Amino acid sequence: MNALVVLAILLGILVGFLINYLADVLPHTLRLTHPACVNPECKQPFSWADYLGMRRCIKCGKGRGRRPIVIIALSTVASVYLWIVQPTKMGFALGLVILTYLLAVAIVDLEHRLILRPLSIAGLALGLLVGMMVNGWSSTLIGGATGFGIMFLFYLFGRLFARMRARRMGKESQDNEEALGSGDVTLATILGLLLGWPLIWFGLLLGILFAGIVSLFILAGLLITRSYGQKALMVFIPYGPAFILSAILLIYFPHWMAYLVPR
Repeated sequence: MNALVVLAILLGILVGFLINYLADVLPHTLRLTHPACVNPECKQPFSWADYLGMRRCIKCGKGRGRRPIVIIALSTVASVYLWIVQPTKMGFALGLVILTYLLAVAIVDLEHRLILRPLSIAGLALGLLVGMMVNGWSSTLIGGATGFGIMFLFYLFGRLFARMRARRMGKESQDNEEALGSGDVTLATILGLLLGWPLIWFGLLLGILFAGIVSLFILAGLLITRSYGQKALMVFIPYGPAFILSAILLIYFPHWMAYLVPR
């Protein structure tokens, strides 16, 4: 096997461990700290040997689940793919850095429905830098402004929907769920910086389509189980992973997406 492919595999494994680490510590501490058991009644710190070995917590016995292995496998395959088909203008290294960031944000949002402030700040800096290098300053800034503007309008609409939902369910049914959060607005801005103008509008449209497909499956499940009514108003899905999926397709599979992007 080519030595450089072996290096890509090793980098992919390392990236997988990094993504898992960020998803394990940032939602609980908002900073880079020692990993600990996610059981709220335990929180026993892991030794690095136990953490890297993906062992169970020595105190409560809670396992790490399948996510660490899935992420490592996915990042390894992605690293090899990026080495073989290097993103235009980005190259292997920068492409891997961007993918690492996007996957970390997606995993955290899927598990916690949060787009964390530290990741948002890092994403804005990374998106601006990479966007300038790949798309030029004009396309980058217009793309970021467009992503912000479009998603901010959806955010305002989501807040209106939340008020209508609360009124429908009664004042005693207040909760912290939102159709869209301010983190989604920031993420759209980051993706706008990365994709640039005019690709960002198609990226957001594709992300909304992905989220809509997932919502249809959820609604179909509610209908099949006859769990509709007010319960349907309690179902929220994170939009961040859908937008990130669309950005990944546009950045790393441009030849496939060229058939869909209008010219």
